[in-house]
Amino acid sequence: MKAYRMIAWKTPAEYQEVPVPQPGPGQVLVKVGAAGLCHSDLHVLYEFEAGTMNGSPPFTLGHENAGWVEALGPGAHGVEVGEPVAVFGSLGCGFCDHCQTGDENLCDRQAELPGAGWGLGVDGGMAPYMLVDRVRQLVPLGDLSPTFAAPLTDAAVTPYRAIRRSLGSLGPGSTALVIGVGGLGHIALQLLRALCPATVIAIDAKQEALRLATEMGADHALLAGGDNTTEVMDLTGRRGVDVVLDIVGSDSTLKLAFGVARTGGRVMVMGIAGGTVPFGFFAAKPEVQVSTSSWGGIGDLRDVIALARRGLLTPKITTYAFDKIPEALQALETGAVEGRAVILPNG
Repeated sequence: MKAYRMIAWKTPAEYQEVPVPQPGPGQVLVKVGAAGLCHSDLHVLYEFEAGTMNGSPPFTLGHENAGWVEALGPGAHGVEVGEPVAVFGSLGCGFCDHCQTGDENLCDRQAELPGAGWGLGVDGGMAPYMLVDRVRQLVPLGDLSPTFAAPLTDAAVTPYRAIRRSLGSLGPGSTALVIGVGGLGHIALQLLRALCPATVIAIDAKQEALRLATEMGADHALLAGGDNTTEVMDLTGRRGVDVVLDIVGSDSTLKLAFGVARTGGRVMVMGIAGGTVPFGFFAAKPEVQVSTSSWGGIGDLRDVIALARRGLLTPKITTYAFDKIPEALQALETGAVEGRAVILPNG
């Protein structure tokens, strides 16, 4: 079969012929219905140095995957051939405290693993078929299509985890700020609407993204640039924001996040644009908490699939044929994709 593979660090990926994998004991072969693309793929392809993450090329890209069970290896049970499933993206050892409570994304032994996830050191879903190690890494889709569900495995799971961890700060009268209304940000807005009563502010550098933000439920949509700090503070009555979701992670967005965070507020950083901000006792208002939020656990994926099945999450999707992955990556890099780019390896 033909697969789209990363062959070396800081090198364009290419199509290569590889064997169709055969499931061994406990493994599951998935026929890939859809594989999402996100900005982290660009970082992995063009910016990461050897050692930035565990795992080394060559490997098939694609860490947001959904499809149908194609075959079961000996001893694999719990799913049926033909059943639609989403693939939990992160790898874990399966035995440490984090893994045994469903948080493989926080695995204590990740450095010992062959990769950080499917398509991130281990062959992912940019191919007609992919091999999954354990049935436990699959979530049934019910009546959701794989095309619809694939981006939920990251673009929904990642902001969902950050919001879930912050719900204690998002009660009536609170304010949430989403910085970046792209693949993750437009779903973060929907999640905030579904999960809490907070007033929601969105900021992005593109007018079309602000229109999408309003469509997705933002109460206020601000164009990035100028004095966003003053704008946000004015919208909150000078009190500040209870929870900031920084989905960009640049120097400028982190500076904004710390500038508007309320006393006792939270700054949740999901973007990996490489920004930093000085931190010390007087760097922000008193008791501002700052945390990264990395992907999500298997329970987070089950939750977002349940929300989507109830109609509370509707990702904006732009689909690309399997032979158009380079064009999709270029569109992603130039900001031409609205919502999430999704590849159809068997479409």
